[in-house]
Amino acid sequence: MEEQKKKKRDKNIVREYFELIAETAVFVFFVMTFVVQAFQIPTGSMEPTLLVGDFLLVNKMVYSQPIYGLERILIPRREIRRHDIVVFKFPQDLSRDFVKRVIALEGEKLEIKDKQVFINDQPLNEPYKVHNDRNVYNRENYYHYDDLIRDNFGPVIVPKGHLFVMGDNRDNSLDSRYWSFLPIKYIKGRPWVIYFSRRHLGRILKVIH
Repeated sequence: MEEQKKKKRDKNIVREYFELIAETAVFVFFVMTFVVQAFQIPTGSMEPTLLVGDFLLVNKMVYSQPIYGLERILIPRREIRRHDIVVFKFPQDLSRDFVKRVIALEGEKLEIKDKQVFINDQPLNEPYKVHNDRNVYNRENYYHYDDLIRDNFGPVIVPKGHLFVMGDNRDNSLDSRYWSFLPIKYIKGRPWVIYFSRRHLGRILKVIH
């Protein structure tokens, strides 16, 4: 009799462990599908904010539209703002993900004059950006069109449903200056935290701004 009870207890424990593993797997699948995404920084276009070898968790729900009222309470959402860092599908190759910073919003006038960004004719303060090349290309000394638009661009008006994004490493970034405006529908989320870094262990668990 005692042996049968022991076998029954063992079966119950196994079933509980199995249910726990199954529930955990479903939860992880849900989180990784709808809530967060792991992302690795492959280039230096966002240095010094994000470095090559940084591994990020991306909040995929921050910009999504809630369906039920309870969602607003459980998972805060907000509109895209200037200076937000965003992960998005590269418009010229939707199989690739890029990360850049939002510089201009839909309907705004953007112009770059000798590396200085202007929004609606007002200079934009960008404490996060760096310029590693002191040369300023203009119409008098550029050799290629790509050189010119790196430092002098526009003016352009950002169309409805789009954004203008740029890398913090301003002289070494493939961004909206070269491939035009970013459709908002291609945005996948906002980087939240660095969970691992190959080059700088001190950056682990650093919240991204």
